[in-house]
Amino acid sequence: MKTIRVVVWNENIHERKNSRVQEHYPEGIHSCLANALNDGAEVSCKTATLEDPEDGLPESRLDETDVVVWWGHVGHARVSDRTVDRVQKRVLEGMGLVVLHSGHYSKVFKRLMGTTCSLGWREAGEKERIWTCDPGHPIAQGLPAYFEIPHEEMYSEPFGIPTPDELVFISWFQGGEVFRSGCCWRRGNGRIFYFRPGHETFPTYHQPEVQTVIRNAVRWSAPQAPRWIDSCPNIKISPEGVQQMEG
Repeated sequence: MKTIRVVVWNENIHERKNSRVQEHYPEGIHSCLANALNDGAEVSCKTATLEDPEDGLPESRLDETDVVVWWGHVGHARVSDRTVDRVQKRVLEGMGLVVLHSGHYSKVFKRLMGTTCSLGWREAGEKERIWTCDPGHPIAQGLPAYFEIPHEEMYSEPFGIPTPDELVFISWFQGGEVFRSGCCWRRGNGRIFYFRPGHETFPTYHQPEVQTVIRNAVRWSAPQAPRWIDSCPNIKISPEGVQQMEG
C-alpha cells in the first residue's frame, strides 16, 4: 500500500498571540492535526506554516504531496497569489485538499469554488450536533448517526458555495441554525473536502470523532489516478493519419 504524503498547513497566528488558543494547542493546530494523522504506515504527515519560505508550500514540496490539509483565519490576505496558483495547479493535477473551519474564506478555497464562500456566524460556544447524512460515504466510515461537539462557533446558511458533488454532514446548533458542514467537490483530477468544525479557542481537534472525519477525508481525497497534467495541446493529424499533439 502506498503511503499518503500529507502536509498540514496552518497560518499559526492565533497560537502565538492568544493564551486561550495556546492552552488547547501549545504546539499549534498544525501539530495537533499532524499527530492525529500520522500512523507511520498509511499516512506520513508533515506541517507547514505561513511564516515558512514561500508560505510553506514551494513547488518542490507540493510536487511531493498527495493531500494538503488547510487551516486559516486571520492570515488569508497574507498568502501570496503565487502560492494559490501552485496549490490550484496541483489540485487540478490530482492532489487532494481538505479545508477546515474558517479556511472557507481562504484564497485557495474561494479560487477553486469560484464563489464568495460567505456564511453567517456567531461565536457563542454553543453545542453543535453533526448529522451523518450519507452514511455510506468513505468519509463517514466509523462514525455514528450523529455526534456532538460541546462548544463551538456557529456557522449558518446560506453558505455561498457551489452545490456540493456530495454532502456528507449537516450541522445543527442550539440557536436552531443548520449548516452544510461536510462537502465534497472534484476539480480537474483532484478532490476537495470542506469540514466546518475547528474554532481555535475550543479543543475541537482533540475530539476523536473530528479526527476520524479528517483522517477519512485524507484517504478519500488522496490521488486516485496517475498525475494528470492540465494542458491545451494542439492535436494534428500526420500524413499517416495518426494524431500528433503539440504545445
